[in-house]
Amino acid sequence: MSDNTSSEILLDVSDLEPPEPLVLTLEAAEQLKPGQYVRMLHRREPCMLFGELGENFSHYQREGFTSAVEVFIWRSDDTVAGSTVRAIVGELP
Repeated sequence: MSDNTSSEILLDVSDLEPPEPLVLTLEAAEQLKPGQYVRMLHRREPCMLFGELGENFSHYQREGFTSAVEVFIWRSDDTVAGSTVRAIVGELP
């Protein structure tokens, strides 16, 4: 896991075997501070992850540029992180 900016936590789990991607991503999400989001890179869709995140987290998934799948995760009540992710993925805040 690396911190590219003060708000992005980059987590590349594309070479890991289950359940490591799920465990590491959930741990990273739980540690998010206000304004931060996780950008997870994976080789396939993390279908079990979304159910595990629950209502406290929002997510956005898209086809990745450097990996098969890119998933952004932020706390549902964090409007700053949500706006940042929407700006990155090309949606208006």
